Amino acid sequence: MAKKKKKPTIVSLWIAFVLAIVSYVSGQSWMERDTTPTTEESEQTQPATDAPLMEIPVMDAKKQGQVLYRTGYTLAYDQKNRTPQWVAWELTKKETNGKEERTNKFQPDPDAKGPKVVTYDYSNSGYDRGHMAPAADMKWSKKAMEESFYMTNICPQNHNLNTSDWGELENKSRQWARRFDKVHIVCGPIYTGKRKEYIGDNRVRVPDAFFKVILINHAKKQVALAFLFDNESGERPLTEYLTTVDKVEKLTGMDFFSALPDELENRLEAEIVKELP
Repeated sequence: MAKKKKKPTIVSLWIAFVLAIVSYVSGQSWMERDTTPTTEESEQTQPATDAPLMEIPVMDAKKQGQVLYRTGYTLAYDQKNRTPQWVAWELTKKETNGKEERTNKFQPDPDAKGPKVVTYDYSNSGYDRGHMAPAADMKWSKKAMEESFYMTNICPQNHNLNTSDWGELENKSRQWARRFDKVHIVCGPIYTGKRKEYIGDNRVRVPDAFFKVILINHAKKQVALAFLFDNESGERPLTEYLTTVDKVEKLTGMDFFSALPDELENRLEAEIVKELP
């Protein structure tokens, strides 16, 4: 025999009413909540400001790789070669006084599309894990320091070049930032097609050369410095690597410092600098 159903009591009806109210309010809160991405969610897809960044180069959108915005630098990642096309950052006088220690923890870039380059791709290759944006420029922020070791900021680089002439220019750049308040820097690999060498399971392409362009835009000094380094041992005076920004633009297909007034940009980029500041 089926049991008789109990009639709902006043208490049970009151509980049901309260639960319904709570459910409705929760639903409204969910629907009305701010769905704008947080800073952490959006920082990898858009810059922190809408103002044009002086150091960001302009290139054909069809040829440019995946652009990634980091705490201390911006880069365009080349999925085909597994290296950056360019890495750009502004270095200020204040940032050169940071105290964060170098982490030496090379890690895959979590946001890079395509195969993830890992530190072991460089093992026993004969090449250094060469930073484009150097860790020593990122001492002002723990996160900037950590992100400088993402493999998207790294290229296979001749050991002697990395530790001598390339490293010397990095030191010089920090000196200029202290002296002239800030500098704008862009650098990256150059592939001429002469060297067809790859390393690691992920086939990271070895660059033929590297470029670095540096803008000093100060009331006392306005100069655009351009350097070209073959990916080989050097130990030569930095002045021997000097060229014009115009030449680097022709080699890379990039337009540097386009936020400058046209007249100033044209003059600085065509200028042949013979002495360092």
